[in-house]
Amino acid sequence: MNLFGYIPESVNEGTGLRAVLFISGCRHACPGCFSPDSWSFRAGEPFTEERQQQILHEVTNHPLLDGVTLCGGDPFFSAAACTRWVRQFRDARPDLTVWAYTGFEYEELIADPERAELAQLCDVIIDGRYLAAERDVSLPFRGSRNQRLIDVRATQASGNIVTLHLGAV
Repeated sequence: MNLFGYIPESVNEGTGLRAVLFISGCRHACPGCFSPDSWSFRAGEPFTEERQQQILHEVTNHPLLDGVTLCGGDPFFSAAACTRWVRQFRDARPDLTVWAYTGFEYEELIADPERAELAQLCDVIIDGRYLAAERDVSLPFRGSRNQRLIDVRATQASGNIVTLHLGAV
């Protein structure tokens, strides 16, 4: 797995102050994607064990972070490798949240065992492909109206999709 980018502090990819990991690789190829350079699975740098531990140390020891966000590319194309890192993060900081962006719909994620495992480790999943015809810059944390902010815990508890309803930014 490759890491396309890493931002130690951001307020753009979820609520609060978040560390953001951009995972290389995406096959959705959404027209109008804000990061087509991240589609190649070889883009960025190898996410070596050493680099993973370095970032894990930074984020677990940052006193102001509210959590981490996985972006891409699409982290669910590298679900097994991401799951391993997120489990380490969760073990070290169970008080922080995990958000993830994906072009898959939530229902697709939970139908695939490998992707479901990563999905279940997340608190919020922003799902769905970016659709230029549905573009809406007033929506918090997403680019098009079809994308949902899934509250994973509430969805698991109810058995129905539960979305977060955040006001326009």
